[in-house]
Amino acid sequence: MKIVRVFAGDDGESHFEDVTAKEMANIVNLVGSGDITLGLRPSPSFSDYHNAPRLQYVVNLSGTAEFECADGTKCQMEPGDILVAEDLEGHGHIARSLGDTPRASLAIPLASKTRSS
Repeated sequence: MKIVRVFAGDDGESHFEDVTAKEMANIVNLVGSGDITLGLRPSPSFSDYHNAPRLQYVVNLSGTAEFECADGTKCQMEPGDILVAEDLEGHGHIARSLGDTPRASLAIPLASKTRSS
């Protein structure tokens, strides 16, 4: 299982950062209140630059997701991988569904950022 954080840096751009299992144990305590949503996307699909709609975990359930920051850095997520989405402002990120399998994901709200950027 891979855990990756996407956040807006001081430069206004989104960046990726790997999260360790130990750090994830601390993040689990940040689960907030709000709707847990199930997302379904056909594959392939493309979503141009956008920000996370809220602080949230995005758990990839099926299919392959690829996220891209403005600097060209890409991160692929397989089923079971978790994206910690914190880039609420700035340029945002691109999201793609790759391959032939439709992508399902579960979005779980967070109460606060995992750390300051």
